[in-house]
Amino acid sequence: MKLEDLLRFIKIENERLRKRYPNSDNEKMILAQTVKINEELGELCNEVLAHTSLQRKEKLENHDKEKIFDEFADVLITTLLLAETMEIDIERALEKKMEKLNERYEKI
Repeated sequence: MKLEDLLRFIKIENERLRKRYPNSDNEKMILAQTVKINEELGELCNEVLAHTSLQRKEKLENHDKEKIFDEFADVLITTLLLAETMEIDIERALEKKMEKLNERYEKI
């Protein structure tokens, strides 16, 4: 998959969400998506704990090792949806961050 494919999907998903919640203005969507990122990140954290066998024994007994893939995807998709809602050019943001990181290591 290419980044452009993912971003195209994000635009479609964002339109679906706006149709599903027609009474939500942009500010409410931003708040809801921000809270959703936190929820998804918590679920990813639980999966990381389970993956490293640091989760409680009761949770490990019913653990599905494939779920971690879903949780990584959920965090990424939810984050990209928020960026789309806020009209953030995520490709530009990533390029700028990569430049900064490269510069940091060039100084070492």
